[in-house]
Amino acid sequence: MSFAIMCSGGDAPGMNPAIKKFVDYVYKKGDIPYLIYDGLEGLIDKKIKRATHSDVSGILHNGGTMIRSSRSKRFFEHSYRMQAYYNLKEFDITKLVVLGGDGSFRAMEKFSSEFDINFVGIPSTIDNDIYGTDYCLGVDTALNVIRDALDKIRDTASSFNRAFLVEVMGRDCGYLAIVSAMISGAEVCVIPEAPSISDSLAKRLQKEVKEGRNYVLAIVAEGTKKTTEVHKWLQDEIGLETRVSILGHIQRGGNPTVYDRLMAFDFVILAVDHLMEHTNSNKVAVYKKGEFALMEIEDVVNGKYQLPKRYLDALNLLD
Repeated sequence: MSFAIMCSGGDAPGMNPAIKKFVDYVYKKGDIPYLIYDGLEGLIDKKIKRATHSDVSGILHNGGTMIRSSRSKRFFEHSYRMQAYYNLKEFDITKLVVLGGDGSFRAMEKFSSEFDINFVGIPSTIDNDIYGTDYCLGVDTALNVIRDALDKIRDTASSFNRAFLVEVMGRDCGYLAIVSAMISGAEVCVIPEAPSISDSLAKRLQKEVKEGRNYVLAIVAEGTKKTTEVHKWLQDEIGLETRVSILGHIQRGGNPTVYDRLMAFDFVILAVDHLMEHTNSNKVAVYKKGEFALMEIEDVVNGKYQLPKRYLDALNLLD
């Protein structure tokens, strides 16, 4: 029986280190590793190749994923899932490692319930919004990209009588925004979990501007869809000329940090070891309270990630 690895959904820094460790570790264990290119679409179209060490040589420092990824509407149709299964069967692949997020794991839950496929999902999304894990692969690199941008923006903001509003990614989760606000000293942070600006914060900033404060840094999570509203508020209510910076997809790129590389290695080793020992496995690897573990896929996809209370409490300190 052979192993394969694939990426699904959005790319995340740390995927390439995970792919390299997968190939090297499976060979070390005496099995055959395969690469599935272009995610679920590639699985349907049989873009499957036996991996060699040279395929993954020199990719550790690269962001993105060398086997590429995709989002697939076709995979929602049973006939295409069946086609994907027979493609795996042709290569004698019964053990799958999937780097992805919530949508990817939902697709794999459906796939594994219909066909004889064993898989372990590795949470890989800069949104850090997977239930059951404190950490998803790629989030540390994304936070460092945001930190670098915010530090530079604050340099400019402090040189003028201006406010700067920075929109960060995160989908419906405020993790990137609140952590970035904490480590950059932002005066305003708006996230899906707390989408309103308190009256006390507004009054404090108005008072400080009248007393000489000449800049404000505000961070808004994309999932709030309130960037325009906060921009208007800063100009009309707080009284500062405001510039908007939408960081966009630069947050998903960049060289993976040391932490993301090490976590990629640990996730992959956990996944491969588990698949070698079990013939009926549909799990997600998680990192909780400093420990690695495996959770049932049903529990992961049916749960809802919640920001730690200490992060929500940090918003109160802005008031």
